[in-house]
Amino acid sequence: LAVRSLLGIVLAAWLRGSGAQQSATVANPVPGANPDLLPHFLVEPEDVYIVKNKPVLLVCKAVPATQIFFKCNGEWVRQVDHVIERSTDGSSGWPWGSGLPTMEVRINVSRQQVEKVFGLEEYWCQCVAWSSSGTTKSQKAYIRIAYLRKNFEQEPLAKEVSLEQGIVLPCRPPEGIPPAEVEWLRNEDLVDPSLDPNVYITREHSLVVRQARLADTANYTCVAKNIVARRRSTSAAVIVYVDGSWSPWSKWSACGLDCTHWRSRECSDPAPHNGGEECQGADLDTRNCTTDLCVHTASGPEDVALYVGLIAVAVCLVLLLLVLILVYCRKKEGLDSDVADSSILTSGFQPVSIKPSKADNPHLLTIQPDLSTTTTTYQGSLCPRQDGPSPKFQLTNGHLLSPLGGGRHTLHHSSPTSEAEEFVSRLSTQNYFRSLPRGTSNMTYGTFNFLGGRLMIPNTGISLLIPPDAIPRGKIYEIYLTLHKPEDVRLPLAGCQTLLSPIVSCGPPGVLLTRPVILAMDHCGEPSPDSWSLRLKKQSCEGSWEDVLHLGEEAPSHLYYCQLEASACYVFTEQLGRFALVGEALSVAAAKRLKLLLFAPVACTSLEYNIRVYCLHDTHDALKEVVQLEKQLGGQLIQEPRVLHFKDSYHNLRLSIHDVPSSLWQSKLLVSYQEIPFYHIWNGTQQYLHCTFTLERVSPSTSDLACKLWVWQVEGDGQSFNINFNITKDTRFAELLALESEGGVPALVGPSAFKIPFLIRQKIISSLDPPCNRSADWRTLAQKLHLDSHLSFFASKPSPTAMILNLWEARHFPNGNLSQLAAAVAGLGQPDAGLFTVSEAEC
Repeated sequence: LAVRSLLGIVLAAWLRGSGAQQSATVANPVPGANPDLLPHFLVEPEDVYIVKNKPVLLVCKAVPATQIFFKCNGEWVRQVDHVIERSTDGSSGWPWGSGLPTMEVRINVSRQQVEKVFGLEEYWCQCVAWSSSGTTKSQKAYIRIAYLRKNFEQEPLAKEVSLEQGIVLPCRPPEGIPPAEVEWLRNEDLVDPSLDPNVYITREHSLVVRQARLADTANYTCVAKNIVARRRSTSAAVIVYVDGSWSPWSKWSACGLDCTHWRSRECSDPAPHNGGEECQGADLDTRNCTTDLCVHTASGPEDVALYVGLIAVAVCLVLLLLVLILVYCRKKEGLDSDVADSSILTSGFQPVSIKPSKADNPHLLTIQPDLSTTTTTYQGSLCPRQDGPSPKFQLTNGHLLSPLGGGRHTLHHSSPTSEAEEFVSRLSTQNYFRSLPRGTSNMTYGTFNFLGGRLMIPNTGISLLIPPDAIPRGKIYEIYLTLHKPEDVRLPLAGCQTLLSPIVSCGPPGVLLTRPVILAMDHCGEPSPDSWSLRLKKQSCEGSWEDVLHLGEEAPSHLYYCQLEASACYVFTEQLGRFALVGEALSVAAAKRLKLLLFAPVACTSLEYNIRVYCLHDTHDALKEVVQLEKQLGGQLIQEPRVLHFKDSYHNLRLSIHDVPSSLWQSKLLVSYQEIPFYHIWNGTQQYLHCTFTLERVSPSTSDLACKLWVWQVEGDGQSFNINFNITKDTRFAELLALESEGGVPALVGPSAFKIPFLIRQKIISSLDPPCNRSADWRTLAQKLHLDSHLSFFASKPSPTAMILNLWEARHFPNGNLSQLAAAVAGLGQPDAGLFTVSEAEC
């Protein structure tokens, strides 16, 4: 026993001297046993991260030990999951000859095991070893799932700074385990503060440039990385500009004949750089000479001759200008009489028949009145003139790509406001038209005959194409196109149906059309046959709505047909009326596109500052209405618009604001988030909804606002906005809302409404309509234009090629690329090489 006791004392002393980690273990001695022979851990499990789906290995080794096992989160790991190795430690430096039992154990921990308790508590494992003297527990090893989110919590923003001004580029890396390390790139080169004393990185990972230099003009990128991944922020362009400054004045020049002398300076000390401001003021200074320096000379014969010559040149230029004006006026009068008779502008077009060109004027295509046909009007007082010369118009010779020259004139329908109001009041006397808007901003109209034309409501994506021969010859129609607000028209929706397009009227209803017209309008659905059932609804004259077309199940002989694209639809119809595109969700994957816009006041005169968040249908008409409203409110766009896919999941839309600096601003919102109910968005009765976040400045001098705004659907898609701007002068997003022009006036009549010249169009139709053995006909053209899914519809019409060209016109006006169409037509392999050119003899 004395020897055993001495041996225990020596073993304990050796263990203490070996530096073992006794502080991390817990010993439970057996009563009456020798505490010096408790298990001692040579290897303990350590904290580890699971990367992707790879399991991690935990190792534990103890001496002396008779049993050893792992316990994870308070539960014993199954014995079959352990890999145990036993040995006798007699060669590791023990001072006695007889070895002690040593045991080493290994286990694998998988991602699935950790995920079972993820979010409740951290997953840990501990090793427990036994000996005859008792048990000892190792330190706890925590197993964490490593990850790195994709989105940065704050990204650097572009800046323009003056020379020697300080630059601060903030960066808050994505959330991750282990926390991400941050480094900065300047034009893809690593920024090393140890090599550049002018640059340093703060603890919050912001990049600071003490004094901006021209060499600091670059694209800066924040890079976050950990053991899982490496993420890059969006690059921030930093421009260091230099404002120009004047050089010293030069010496005064010699005194001139006019008793003045001058001096100059240049904007070169320094010259403006990288968009810096130009020098203010004049670069030339003149003043009178003193009496002693001024030399007076009398005018000689040479001066008189010079003045006489200048006067003669001026008189000649004036006479030449008068002659040019007279010639231009006479040519214009002659051209107007050839191109469009005044009766066309006042009474509509006469019924026409095309006659061969006269020998004395081969360049004119003469249109003679057909007196055997009676000209009628529809709901109007227009009457064609029966006397006077026959109206004529001229088509220019040339290739398909050549635009119509002087003979192509735009016959605008531009009525004064009084005439527009008279037109609306005339229509509103009938029951069907009482819901038409009284203003003219969302309505357009024009007078058309068999030559066709086009109506469009600017900046709404809504247009009506009236192809040639859609209106019977001999008839003149006054046609209108109107955009309705959803809250002004009652459109009953059933079940999961939702409005995807604006509600549009074209009329008058009941007019006779011999060819389909094409109504174009935007929609906000994400078209997918597995997610949506799309239907075109039309309102009858009695006011009831009915389904006139189920998209995907169109019959070729039907009165209606639709070409559906990602954000627009083109409806072929032979009956005018009121239309809307409605979608019925077939699954929770059905989604509507919402456009998110953030507005704030241009000027802030009080301590309160409001941020308005608009959630609107992703259509041009909804955007136009919000922009017009914000112009009246004096608002400015403070972030680039985002698109959110709102799903049919019955979950609401939530909006919240975060990271408002409490030392500068205070949020007056009493709850953590605002919420827009699901049905307010899904039923489509309002084109846009908005929430307001009211912030209050702590001091009137506060002008910088930095915060984060979240918009998300519960269990769905979300968008975040990083707001960082100066409320007194930041207008960098103003150009994003500049409404694009849509190609001229709202109403175009005759050939000016089409990009394809009339004679070229007729030659294409006559060449491609007949079937061709080599399939070089209208079917091949449809395939080249990616319209081959509509072959059965085109084939059901008298002229399939005309339908294809009409759809091309509706989709590509006014910015369509005519050369692409020409290439598609020219590539059909027709034998006649000159098929698509117009000769002078044909004109």
